[in-house]
Amino acid sequence: MTSIRRTLLVSLLGAIVVVLGLGGFATYRAARDQIDTVMDYHLRQFALSMRDSRFAQPAPITAPERAFDFVIQIWDRNGLRLYLSHPHTVLPDLARFGYADVDTSAGQWRVFSMSLPDRVVQIAQPMRVRSRMAASAALSSLTPLFIALPLLGGLIWYLVGRSLRPLNRLTRAVASRQPDALTPLAADRQPEEVRPLVGALNDLLGRLDQALSAQRAFVADAAHELRTPLTALKLQLQLTERATSEADREQALQELRSGLERSIHLVGQLLTLARAEPDAQDSAAMGPVALADLVRSELAAHQPLAEANGIDLGATRLDEATITADDGALRIALGNLVANGLRHVPRGGRVDVAVRASAHDVLLTVSDDGPGIPAHERARVLDRFYRRAEADSPGSGLGLAIVKAIAERHQATLTLEDSDSGGLRVSLAFPRAEPPANA
Repeated sequence: MTSIRRTLLVSLLGAIVVVLGLGGFATYRAARDQIDTVMDYHLRQFALSMRDSRFAQPAPITAPERAFDFVIQIWDRNGLRLYLSHPHTVLPDLARFGYADVDTSAGQWRVFSMSLPDRVVQIAQPMRVRSRMAASAALSSLTPLFIALPLLGGLIWYLVGRSLRPLNRLTRAVASRQPDALTPLAADRQPEEVRPLVGALNDLLGRLDQALSAQRAFVADAAHELRTPLTALKLQLQLTERATSEADREQALQELRSGLERSIHLVGQLLTLARAEPDAQDSAAMGPVALADLVRSELAAHQPLAEANGIDLGATRLDEATITADDGALRIALGNLVANGLRHVPRGGRVDVAVRASAHDVLLTVSDDGPGIPAHERARVLDRFYRRAEADSPGSGLGLAIVKAIAERHQATLTLEDSDSGGLRVSLAFPRAEPPANA
């Protein structure tokens, strides 16, 4: 499990170590430059101190101390070496006046040579001595900081834990709530970094409250709507049992059969509405749908009912366009719109379906020349179980509610308006799944 405190501790300590490393390197470079300046000065002063020394003949060479860092060579004017401080030296026998860096098999040397009236003096020092002195100076500067790293880690652990206390309080506040407590969390005393999280939680709680309220309303409405047909079925069953003649029994059975069909239709509509809710759908059902082919299929399925009622059912325009949708859900929505039109249009009327594609969306419209819906009622007819007072055709009041739920799931725009013939036109504007071919 990932820990924010542990992650911050490791990240901050790692960053501090990297910064200390860079600082140590910079300290080493600065110390090295200063040591080079001082040591070069010492080489020159050492060489100048040799001008008054007497070397009549080559001096015997003795083994030097290991800690002796300088190598001295002195030649006379004839090139005869008068003095050598180190035996078996790897330095060349020739001197180049001034400062010079000499690479040898024993490493790099810093050499200073100067010409005196009667001799040539060369003072040499291995560069590793200077590097060792610079590293020692840098290490001396950084050692206290590295020793303080454990203390710094403990301090970071404490401060990070203290900074995370608002999250802990928020966690306890959410965990201690009852399942039905959906009131917003207090955000006024929260740190600025925690307020977006509190805002997101409050937004989630608000959506959950709306979903639960809608669910409770749906269950209450469904129970209310089912109570009436079930009560009617019970009365019709009693009338059937009390029928004294075959004709009365047949009429009672016919009414019972009609009541059962209405109840079955209502239950089917309720199931369809529950499945059409956006939160109850599986996104895997989405896929490319050729809207014109779907319209042709639904028109063929409703054609017998249209002919039986003497209604002209057809398509006025079918542009070939593809949208991303649930094929089954779209068939239910279009079927409800066509069925509503066939139910409310009088004999001799017409119901027209059209598909119009533009650069950005695809418009599906179902128009009829029926009585239409007044403008002040168009928002109400989209509610569940709402039926207009003057409606004389049977229905559950769920058809347009199902269409609205399917439209919301597909992020389509649902519009109710007057048709050209004075009836109702229902439009669904879907976003295109792909740009048009001539784009």
